[in-house]
Amino acid sequence: MIALMLEQATARLGRLKVLDAVSLTVRSGELVALVGPNGAGKSSAIRSLAGLLPLSGGRACLRDDPVESLSPQTRARRVAYLPQERRIAWNMPAREVAALGAPFLSSGEALTRAREALQAVEADHLADRGVTEMSGGERARVLLARALTAQSEALLVDEPIAGLDPDAQLMVLDLLRAGAKAGQAVLVSLHDLGLAARHADRVIVMHRGRVVADAVPTQALTPQIMAEVFGLSARWVDGPDGPLLSQTRYSDGSSVGVNCSPEPA
Repeated sequence: MIALMLEQATARLGRLKVLDAVSLTVRSGELVALVGPNGAGKSSAIRSLAGLLPLSGGRACLRDDPVESLSPQTRARRVAYLPQERRIAWNMPAREVAALGAPFLSSGEALTRAREALQAVEADHLADRGVTEMSGGERARVLLARALTAQSEALLVDEPIAGLDPDAQLMVLDLLRAGAKAGQAVLVSLHDLGLAARHADRVIVMHRGRVVADAVPTQALTPQIMAEVFGLSARWVDGPDGPLLSQTRYSDGSSVGVNCSPEPA
């Protein structure tokens, strides 16, 4: 089942077009990585699916329903959203912040789920600590727990591993992988192309507000795409657990001119 869909989605922030006829889908049981340079439109695509960025053209749908047509409760059941921003204004205990992820449950049920989610992100020891008293990495775990508490049909996560140590990065991606295996549709934006290639079923490459590749990792992150979009020299090499993406800067520090046309999503 298609749980997340953008169809010819166009959006602006002021005078800047941040999405330019973007089409993509994520099915239940699928982990899809959204990659691209800064300003490519990744966060805008995710926010439009969460119903937080109005479209000037096209559609953003959860299942077959336009996201703006859904009640807040229905939307919360169908999709959970983890933003890139990790700032929290109030010094609430972590368990209460995590419980906010399930506003459709009673407070007792939400707190029970919140404790389970905090344990899943290896932050149960933080349950009673105020979130403004935490490090950035600790707060990131609590906010991920908030998204997991919903146990929604789909999960939108924007740069969830930024600022985390390597072990925590792998833990987060393993949790997202487990969610997909359990039937969730997971769309995650990542800057680490190697981790995206290792963990995702598909990789969607965005540049200048457009989708320029949408395929399994080895077909989406081709040497040509890596050069044109990221300005990197790259190749796939055989590894003990499958293909690995090798990336280097060009020896003279130059990059390749970008001229990517959209491909069907």
